[in-house]
Amino acid sequence: MSAFPVYAFDNAIVRLPATSVVQGLRAEDRGAPTHEGVGAEHRAYVEALRLAGVEVEILPALEAFPDSIFVEDPALVFAEGAILLRPGAPSRFGETAAIEPVLRRRFERVLSLPGPGFADGGDVLVTLQAVMIGLSDRTDRQGAEALVACLAELGRRGEIVTTPPGVLHFKSDCSLLDEGTMLSTARLAASGVFAGLRVLHTPEGEEAGANALRVNERVLVGEDYPRTAALLEAEGFSVVRLPTSQIARIDAGLSCMSLRWHA
Repeated sequence: MSAFPVYAFDNAIVRLPATSVVQGLRAEDRGAPTHEGVGAEHRAYVEALRLAGVEVEILPALEAFPDSIFVEDPALVFAEGAILLRPGAPSRFGETAAIEPVLRRRFERVLSLPGPGFADGGDVLVTLQAVMIGLSDRTDRQGAEALVACLAELGRRGEIVTTPPGVLHFKSDCSLLDEGTMLSTARLAASGVFAGLRVLHTPEGEEAGANALRVNERVLVGEDYPRTAALLEAEGFSVVRLPTSQIARIDAGLSCMSLRWHA
C-alpha cells in the first residue's frame, strides 16, 4: 500500500478524443457531442490536473474506439502496479490491448484480468479501507471476483458491492472527497455501502455531480452542478469547476478521463 493518501497523485495518463467520439456509447440519447466540444473539455481537464501538481502523459487518439478517451475503464493503476481489465461493452474490447504497451512501459508489474468475466474501471473506487468494485451492466460477478484476486496480488483488498439499478457505473454515483468522506447520491448512500464513512449527498437534481474527482488538494467538479460545488466549498474543499456538458452526452464524467497514481 502507498504511504500517500489515496487521492494523492503525481502522474496521470490521458488519451486525446478521436473524431469518432461523437459515436460514443450512451444509455440515453441527449444528442451527440461535438469533437471540438469534447476536445475543449479534455484540454481544460488536462490543465486542471497539471495545476493540481500532476505530470500528465497524453496518448494519441484511437479512431477505431469512440470511447477510448475514457482510459480509466480498460485499466487500473496503483503505485504497486497496473491491472489490465476486460471492459463490459463489446465495442471497447480492443482498448485494453491498445493501452497495454503504455502501462508495461510505465509499471514494472502489470497483471491481466482473466476471463470470462468483465470489469470496467468506472466501477472501481479506491478508498483507504478497500478497493470497492460495483456490480453493474459493465462489471459482472465473475469479473469482480477475478479483480479481487488480482488486487490481492498487488497487496490490496477488494470489496464487491452493488451499483443501483439504472446507473451505468458505480462511480457515476459517488466519489472520494478525503479518506473519511464520500460524495454520493442519495440512492447509493441508502444502500449502506459507505457504512462507517461520512457521506455528503448531492443536491436533488444534481445526481451526476457525484462523479467529482479529488486530486491532491483540489476537487474537480462539473460546472453544470453549481449546488454540488457550493456544498463542497462550504465543507472547506478547494473546488475547481470544469466543463462536462459534452462528455455527459456520452455517459461520462471526470474520473474516467485519466489513469492516476503516485509513483
